Amino acid sequence: MDRTDYALLEALQEDARASLAELGRKIGLSISATNERVKKLVTAGIVRGWHVRLDPDRLGYPVMAFVSAAVDRPDSAAGFAAAIGQIPEVQECHQVDGTWSFVLKVRAHDTRHLEELVQQQIRAIPGVTGTQTTVVVRSPKDGAYIPCLQTGEPAALAQA
Repeated sequence: MDRTDYALLEALQEDARASLAELGRKIGLSISATNERVKKLVTAGIVRGWHVRLDPDRLGYPVMAFVSAAVDRPDSAAGFAAAIGQIPEVQECHQVDGTWSFVLKVRAHDTRHLEELVQQQIRAIPGVTGTQTTVVVRSPKDGAYIPCLQTGEPAALAQA
């Protein structure tokens, strides 16, 4: 990857709906050259998909919480992860090291809904030995941006 690829990634993060012509103008390439670079970034797995970012408050999910969960044995982790994948209110699931086995980002309609999710769904997963819930009061920064142009060492694109 070169600086142009990183600039393209920055532009895509800013507006993934931008046309190839707009992206090309931003990074100084033709439409066809921009298209070719986008295809290579997708093939290499650097661009993993195109997503819409929704407003959870306006859709009835104003409560966000982080739920830490512990499982009894290492072989319970796969079952836990599979079960969590079936709960749509769980936006993220991260296996971690330390006191807890997993940290989950959860969205709920209200605190009662959150309590039901934790008590009746998360704690009911076989192998769960405990949970701790932290309710988010506000999020001064909430995004998925990855800095690209500050990257020190160029990454390699897979050959298509």
